[in-house]
Amino acid sequence: MTAPIAIAPDLAGHPAYARVFKPGQLTIGFIAPLEGYPTAPWPTLARHEEIVALVDVAGFAAIWLRDVPFYDPGFGDVGQIIDPMVYAGWLAGKTRTVAIGTAGIVLPLRDPLAVAKQATSIDQLSGGRFLLGLSTGDRPSEFKAFGRDIDTRAERYRDALAIIKASTEQAFATHRSTQHGELDGSLDLIPKPVGPRLPILAIGRAGQTLDWIGENTDGWIWHLSDPARLPDVISRWGRATATEAFKSYGYGAMFDLLADPTAPLQFARGGIRSGRNALIEMWKRQRDEGVNHVALNPKPLQRPFAEVADELATHVLPHFPAVVRQ
Repeated sequence: MTAPIAIAPDLAGHPAYARVFKPGQLTIGFIAPLEGYPTAPWPTLARHEEIVALVDVAGFAAIWLRDVPFYDPGFGDVGQIIDPMVYAGWLAGKTRTVAIGTAGIVLPLRDPLAVAKQATSIDQLSGGRFLLGLSTGDRPSEFKAFGRDIDTRAERYRDALAIIKASTEQAFATHRSTQHGELDGSLDLIPKPVGPRLPILAIGRAGQTLDWIGENTDGWIWHLSDPARLPDVISRWGRATATEAFKSYGYGAMFDLLADPTAPLQFARGGIRSGRNALIEMWKRQRDEGVNHVALNPKPLQRPFAEVADELATHVLPHFPAVVRQ
């Protein structure tokens, strides 16, 4: 494996980015809600304050929040139920070290200046522990409800991302949008981020080329659809970012930890079912291949989440510790 590229200077000291992503290392986080609900479309959110504290203290790298405004029976899952930006603000006050990320805000359905204001507010409230993950969304029923054209979502994504960058990185920004309003330099969006800028991640392909994602974001979190293809995916991402500063790669996956630590790996529908020993070996191999972060969705869990988190913290995290800023 070639020597890893360094993190961009304006992100190297960012508390969340430095905790979750570092060249040559792999960290582990969870996609909320932090509970298993294998046969239901929504979670109970029972004891979630207690469970969030457990994940924070145990040393997991991040908690990721999905943006699912409606229950669509055709999709059958509503994520953590609560709006991700509201939930992220709540998490900021309930945690001390874990990074808080969105995976991801459906940008074509939201006003980008509102997203910018919410994101920098959460970043300030959390002391720089926020990662802004942005997606295009894939549920036609939601686009219809919001009165948005799903066929233009990729274009709207690019336009909105440019507005977020301009308003959060410039004082009294000037920017002309093709889909939204104009920033003429007479207004300044406050607060600004804790650091020089917000870390922004593409969640999924977002209708863009890998070259565009590599040039315009700080990392890419995809899904684990076919583990056999992962080395090729990472190789293509590496080629797309070869001349850039370090751009992280991670994936999200449905996850069920079996009680038998020696149980073999099983893959189905983008998910992982396994005992801990095989997980450790797989993630060591994937770390060497270039995976920087794994976001586990505990929806399929058959065991209590607290029990699973404790097992991972005791036996797995020592191999993949969160990167803490010095």
